[in-house]
Order: sequence, then C-alpha cells, then structure tokens
Amino acid sequence: MIPVFFLLILLLTQPAILLYNRMVMENAAAEGCRLLATRTDVAAYSADKYEGYVKRRLASIPPVDIFHAHVGSQTWEIELSGSEASGEVSVRITNRLKPLPLLDKGASLLRLTDGQGYLTQTVEVTSPTQAAWVWENAEGGPADWAAQW
Repeated sequence: MIPVFFLLILLLTQPAILLYNRMVMENAAAEGCRLLATRTDVAAYSADKYEGYVKRRLASIPPVDIFHAHVGSQTWEIELSGSEASGEVSVRITNRLKPLPLLDKGASLLRLTDGQGYLTQTVEVTSPTQAAWVWENAEGGPADWAAQW
C-alpha cells in the first residue's frame, strides 16, 4: 500500500508544479504588460529594464530543475512587445523544466519533452494600452481631452 501511496503523490506533484509555475508566469507577464503600457519614447529605458522587472517577479519560482532549469546560459526566454504608442502590449515567457523521475520516461514516450528531456512551458499575456471606454467616449480620446484644456 505504501508504494502505491508514494506513486500517487508523485503523480500529483508534477501537475502541482506546472500549475504553480503557470500562475507565477501569468502574473509576471500581466505585470510586465502593465509596465509596458506606460513605456514612452521620452523615458527611453532599454528593454533590459523591463525584462529585469519581469525576472524579479519570476524569482519566486525556485531555480531547481523540476521548477526552472538553467540550461547553459539560457534561463528565462522573455519577449516584450508594444509601448504606450501601440494599441496593445504583450509579454511572452518561456520556461524549461525537468519532469520528475518516472514521469520523465512517460513524457518522453508521449513526445512532450525536447531532445534534452525538458518540458517547455509558455505563457503569453496581451492587453490593450488603454481601456475600451477611453476610446469609446463621446468626447473623443485622450488627445482630444488634452486639447480641451
């Protein structure tokens, strides 16, 4: 009975790890979108500043291979696009992790892993730079509001 119990715990642990990673990654991507929505040409911060902001949010994922694998010089793959001037912004985060023992064999048989035996988890969040009510207002958009002053 004890081996079956431990096998059941092992089978439930991997989805819990994937779910935890996904929640943290989605939150970090959403926070990155909020920051990118205020990005202007005047401030002219480099993309490294914004990427660093997202990486600080991702620091709550432990740097252990079953949560997040540091393969060579690669850690997180973060793609940022958009600014205040664009209609929408998006952040895409990709994570690589090792499946737990026994599950790695099943994942490789199902071809869920890459050539090195890592699972890949990707999250993409896209959001508008301005809320819809801003542009649907009868008085016009933000530029019209500023002109009234």
